[in-house]
Amino acid sequence: MIGTIIGAIIVGAIIGALARLVLPGRQSISVLVTVILGILGSLIASWLVYQLGYNNGNGGFQFIPFLAGIVVAALLIVGYGMATGKKQV
Repeated sequence: MIGTIIGAIIVGAIIGALARLVLPGRQSISVLVTVILGILGSLIASWLVYQLGYNNGNGGFQFIPFLAGIVVAALLIVGYGMATGKKQV
């Protein structure tokens, strides 16, 4: 249980950081918000990808859900910036 939570935080931080890198300009959000949006992006994207029929039958690294997580996290970061009125520089 604890290992799963720590793993989700680490993966969320990675996905959130990569999402911020793909976005143009600077985002004025904290590291904590980046991690939270990364975790949410990862969870939403994984759920969506598997609902659309993705199957990782051969095992290994799940590349498609990972990329989808970056895209969804980037959208969440943009949405967060719009909702809070923080502009991207």
